[in-house]
Amino acid sequence: MDLETSCARTHELLTSGTSPVLIDCREREEYDTVHLQSAVLLPMSEIASRVEELRDHRGEHLIVYCHHGMRSAQVAVWLREQGFVNVQSMAGGIDRWAIEIEPGMTRY
Repeated sequence: MDLETSCARTHELLTSGTSPVLIDCREREEYDTVHLQSAVLLPMSEIASRVEELRDHRGEHLIVYCHHGMRSAQVAVWLREQGFVNVQSMAGGIDRWAIEIEPGMTRY
């Protein structure tokens, strides 16, 4: 599985009935500004201390996103190192999502 996936592919998965678990790794203030509806907030700054919250999703497809894709790529790599093999980072983050998938979405 590639480390990154596109916004288009993520959208396709979310609308196909085979929904991945979405993890928003931004901080609370960013999440409160704008987020994808089904996303779980798990900030990068807290991931190490809260990783057990993902235990029940270990075998599922996890897609991590942030603002532009840098933090989510780091989190995806870290999660893979913790044994989560089906983890990807959404390339371009929520900013690219707002451009490509939901043009009316708040951008910052």
